[in-house]
Amino acid sequence: MAETAAEKAATAKRDRVFLVVVDDSAEREIALRYACLRARNGGGRVLLLRVIEPAPMTEWAGVGAMMAEEKREEAEKLLSGLGAQVQEITGSLPIVEIREGEPRDELLALLEADPRISILVLASAATGSGPGPLITALTGRYASRVRVPMTIVPGGLDDKELERVT
Repeated sequence: MAETAAEKAATAKRDRVFLVVVDDSAEREIALRYACLRARNGGGRVLLLRVIEPAPMTEWAGVGAMMAEEKREEAEKLLSGLGAQVQEITGSLPIVEIREGEPRDELLALLEADPRISILVLASAATGSGPGPLITALTGRYASRVRVPMTIVPGGLDDKELERVT
């Protein structure tokens, strides 16, 4: 049985995924809220990506493994809390991805590997400190590797303004 145009559009909205990079910046909250509101208002899901740094090389493998496990547990705890926020706003649980490596490289690898991702959502700093290394890289040297639209949300928006633009 063939899908109608309305059914295809509904499926496309439901399957749309908004990717948010979960770093330790203050503007992360703005990007997350924007993505959640877009998913709620227009249909879709939120994907949270947390990239953890590899454990440093040590003489004792057990110490390195323990440090890596601690970082992963911290990432899981952070994503669990953010996942609750996503569910509260959107009504559905987020997709969660934890990777180890350099954030830019892992983000680009995820964009290449996951065809569900429709939009990458980043936020600029609220102060005039510049766009940050990830935005600089993705709008400069690595722009050709970003295969989805990228939304850069102004970091100074408040909740009322975010509601208005989503």
